[in-house]
Amino acid sequence: MTKIFLADDQQMLLSALATLLDIEDDLEVVGTAQDGQTALAEICRLQPEVAILDIEMPKMTGLDVAEQLRLHKQSVKIIILTTFAQENYFQKAVKFDVNGYLLKDSRSEILIRTIHDVLAGDIIFAPELVKSVLKAEKNPLTAGEMDVLSAMQMGRSTAEIAQTVFLSEGTVRNYISSILSKTGSHNRIEAINLAKENGWLN
Repeated sequence: MTKIFLADDQQMLLSALATLLDIEDDLEVVGTAQDGQTALAEICRLQPEVAILDIEMPKMTGLDVAEQLRLHKQSVKIIILTTFAQENYFQKAVKFDVNGYLLKDSRSEILIRTIHDVLAGDIIFAPELVKSVLKAEKNPLTAGEMDVLSAMQMGRSTAEIAQTVFLSEGTVRNYISSILSKTGSHNRIEAINLAKENGWLN
């Protein structure tokens, strides 16, 4: 059973979300809070596997909570669930190593799938937000990652990419994971298409 903690200053939304998640057989909401300060204290006390945080809350924002959890080396997976699609919020979320960033108008099944995905080690960001941020920024990929991405574009396997760029398969897998994370992509095709859209690949 996966323990979930929820923090949102809107009581009605908080109750609805708790009910929604408790319906799932493998999820259990172990605590809720309506302000960031309480959320931080309760997350540290209850040690849930996943914390779902709103950004705009009294006393501490969800991003403040995320920063403190990382500073205190808490292993909890953090998902930001917010109304705000602001680039500066998203950039802070990435800086504080959040595992997911979704908008509140996302469908409930997307949130549930995101919980399972972050538990499996994935990083999930709302695609529409990632694309808007990346279009406003320079290519975030390193030269080595771009070499791997170029080889990915040719439809090659991990082993074939490793031979092409003269790296070990393990290093190539790490590069691919980093590419997907930095671009907010779920798979190689999404990453390649996004790179083409932004002019990083021909």
